[in-house]
Amino acid sequence: MFTEAEVMISLCARLLEDQKTAFIGFGMPQVAAILAQRMHAPQLVQVFEFGAIGPTPVTPFVRNTMGGPANCYRSIAWTSMNQIFAQAQVGLVDYGVLGAAQIDLYGNINSTMLGDDYARPKKRFPGAGGANEVASFCWKTIVIMMHERRRFVPRVDFISSPGYLDGAPGARERAGLPAGTGPWRVVTSKALFGFDEASRKMALLGVLEGLRPADVIDDMDFTPLVAPTLTTLPAPTLRELAILREEIDPARTIIGRTARASGAAGAASR
Repeated sequence: MFTEAEVMISLCARLLEDQKTAFIGFGMPQVAAILAQRMHAPQLVQVFEFGAIGPTPVTPFVRNTMGGPANCYRSIAWTSMNQIFAQAQVGLVDYGVLGAAQIDLYGNINSTMLGDDYARPKKRFPGAGGANEVASFCWKTIVIMMHERRRFVPRVDFISSPGYLDGAPGARERAGLPAGTGPWRVVTSKALFGFDEASRKMALLGVLEGLRPADVIDDMDFTPLVAPTLTTLPAPTLRELAILREEIDPARTIIGRTARASGAAGAASR
């Protein structure tokens, strides 16, 4: 048994490599980074937009404390927002890990509003914060989000953070963004996506064990490309779940409380 948040966090954590830098957003992205450090990447360097570099966050995780002392424990440096983004701009940050309310075929992220009138939106969200700079400057952006049709749209209502824009060759570069940067992976509660190098369109790479590709694609408002060979994504392991539930988030503020059975033997066998 595991929650959808535990799926997303575990899948995201597996993507983060040791001895790399990762610009981390609050919530699931940070829990994923801590899990990666505990599992396989002890020298992963977390970077926070307010200036902390390389902390070893104290757990259990406490909600709404991004800039608090527990989150910044043993940071190797404490700089400023301007310096952090400048370092990302010159290519010193490998990964950016972000959440999103909407994403489209070309990896553009909306975390600002729903609707077509900015002054009178159907719904307004907190906004991008530093996510625009993260998606603009980090070499590889990982987006972590719930898999729901309403979130996967042909065109986002508002571009809070740039993906490949309209998908045209060189679109990011013409917008003044560094060459070679951009969205790399989208992690959801059902699947893993990448982006085709030629068309820049989102492509399905893997499906959570126990699910079919149709279970993923039918829950999207556009049809992604599909990799020639799809990977079966293992469910969260017993070790991942134990670290998440006993060490990182025993209060379940991020990982959630409602578990669902895996479609296969899943975590129960590992």
